[in-house]
Amino acid sequence: MNNKLIDLNNHLFAEMERLGDEELNGDSLTQEIERARAITGVASQIIANGALALRAEQFKSDIVSAKDAKVPKFLETE
Repeated sequence: MNNKLIDLNNHLFAEMERLGDEELNGDSLTQEIERARAITGVASQIIANGALALRAEQFKSDIVSAKDAKVPKFLETE
């Protein structure tokens, strides 16, 4: 699988279209609502995972930057 965030976007908008179908009612509507809840749950986890990966990269970048920083002379200890 090689999914991208744009694919997630497409799935979410497709689900919105299905939920907006005026002819959907009764058990079909109930099933579609449950499906939407499942899709939303998975989407939330994908987004949270992406946010965690981004924070990890930012942290890694901060650490590398900190290693290159020089301590001012007046703060140096022997």
